[in-house]
Amino acid sequence: MKGTIKLYVPIAFSILVFANANAQKKTGNTIVLKNTSSLELPQKAIAIKRKQLSSQNDSGKYPILIYKNDTIPAQVNDLDSDGKWDELFLVTDFAPKEEKKAVLSWSDTDPKFTIRTSARFGKREGKNLPVHPDTQEVLLANQVLKKLGYQKYQTDGPTWENDKVGFRHYLDGRNCKDVFGKKTPGITPEDVGINSKGEVEDNYHVMLDWGRDIFPVGSSSGLGGFALLTSDNKLHRLGILANDTVNNIEKTTFKIVSEGPENSVLNYKYENWEASGNKYQAEETASIWPGMYGYKNTVSVNGLKDNDTVLIALSNINNQNPLQVIDSGDFVCLIQHDKLTYERQWILGTAILFPKDLYKGYIEAPKKGQLTDSYLIKTSAKNNQQISYYPIAGWELSADKGFKDSAYFTSYVATLAKQLSAKVKVEVK
Repeated sequence: MKGTIKLYVPIAFSILVFANANAQKKTGNTIVLKNTSSLELPQKAIAIKRKQLSSQNDSGKYPILIYKNDTIPAQVNDLDSDGKWDELFLVTDFAPKEEKKAVLSWSDTDPKFTIRTSARFGKREGKNLPVHPDTQEVLLANQVLKKLGYQKYQTDGPTWENDKVGFRHYLDGRNCKDVFGKKTPGITPEDVGINSKGEVEDNYHVMLDWGRDIFPVGSSSGLGGFALLTSDNKLHRLGILANDTVNNIEKTTFKIVSEGPENSVLNYKYENWEASGNKYQAEETASIWPGMYGYKNTVSVNGLKDNDTVLIALSNINNQNPLQVIDSGDFVCLIQHDKLTYERQWILGTAILFPKDLYKGYIEAPKKGQLTDSYLIKTSAKNNQQISYYPIAGWELSADKGFKDSAYFTSYVATLAKQLSAKVKVEVK
């Protein structure tokens, strides 16, 4: 947004937009990127592991990817937080079957790249203390909202966004996923969720220049949360509701793993999640990049017993239209389109793009209880198996006005699923 200043230093390195030839060091590799599909692939995300590159000792430098005298947007990510980057992450457009040969070189200087993704987290250590920006948190079972007596977190927990849409996670024990509708491509202001005194304040349920929180979650898990159906046929929420005083998760550890112009990554670890007398370990990673009205979420659950089922949630609050279920590319797409926003004020399309090979149908959550108002995707995931899927949200007031039309939103989701399924071959020379 206009006048926005980031309050903390990004964890991921930013990359040059225009490389100063005098600042560049040795040329490392030629990277050949080949779109193997007959589809146009706008804003295709590609991650290249560091071990694939020969210039592995340039950990303190900034990579420059040049294709036909243009810089391809990219950044390096330190995914295991050991102080050394693990992957080169880039986003670029492809025509059908297009091949790009990009030259990788390195620079000592970082003149910044246009910021198109962001992750934000603010917290306070006491009711009368101001919120300060942070990148990590540990939440114990007795430190939840109702027990503390005040909201500890800016926007109830972390937010992440790209140039199209924003999301937030209720870290206060509820662990549901919410949606920020964005009318402009800029990053939302730093003071969303706090006032001028640094106090937590709900100032994002009113329309502002950038947009607003548009999505009611209630006692659902929101758009893309997850749950567990145990072998005794009982449904278990990951976490609690706002009026509960003790979490069913012994310890939650959150961290902004990476924040950069082209990719932001957030990670959550849930220790000793209690369900039907058993304790489970779960992990979740959200990754967002520019260009699409959604993000990639990856979850895994350790400790699964025979016939336990991991469930992925799609809130259906305010939905009065039938759920669409279509196949596209490698995904099954569960799609809603209605006035899904607060008080049914605006039209919103929501969807989950879920991998076909793990899809086992869906059930509806009960009308009462700890987890309600949702379609719940049944997965065939085995113990500790990673499940990657894409929550999608298209608001009628976003930059793409076509989302007001149901057929248009369905077409967008189906096309995106095919584009995400398309493979780009990477060859490093």
